[in-house]
Amino acid sequence: MIMKNILNKTVLLGLTTLMLLCACNNDQSYADRLNEERNAVNSYLSNHRVEMKIPKDSVFEVGENAPFYRVDPDGNVYMQVLNAGDRKNDKAKKSEPIYFRYSRYNLATWYADGTWTVYSGNETAMDAQSCSFNYSDYTLPSSSQWGYGLQYPLMFLGVECEVNLVIKSQFGFTNEISYVTPFFYHVRYFHSQI
Repeated sequence: MIMKNILNKTVLLGLTTLMLLCACNNDQSYADRLNEERNAVNSYLSNHRVEMKIPKDSVFEVGENAPFYRVDPDGNVYMQVLNAGDRKNDKAKKSEPIYFRYSRYNLATWYADGTWTVYSGNETAMDAQSCSFNYSDYTLPSSSQWGYGLQYPLMFLGVECEVNLVIKSQFGFTNEISYVTPFFYHVRYFHSQI
């Protein structure tokens, strides 16, 4: 009986110590990071007009003053159309190779300290190859690595379009999903590599 009490107290002390160590850990939980991501996206979008639905006729306002349209029902992707391309005669076809040039900016950094610098991309380095994916074919690693967000505009616009995107981590680059970092993208799409 005495041994059992000592064992129970030891287990209880161990569990209490473990709980205190977890409580003192400064690392954020995944839920905390998702909350920060949402705050960063909402803060950025609060400076712009936002339309919560795609126009029924898919005729978007175009230009630098156009609104950001929520293109994903869960609010993971927002799109501002700078150039719609030829929506009627130049739609992307399933598995068609699509090339793109982009710049992306870390919205979490912008939200935390106001820093607005290019995080990555190939838009200004013309000696760098265009990136590509096979439209709507996520079975290929070369397509799935970019995530779903970069392909959303081609559901509505012509291939030779230009957009600004706000993409939450779940729809961003697949190797970065666990970082829970939202990004702002400027993207131009093409049929051929430039």
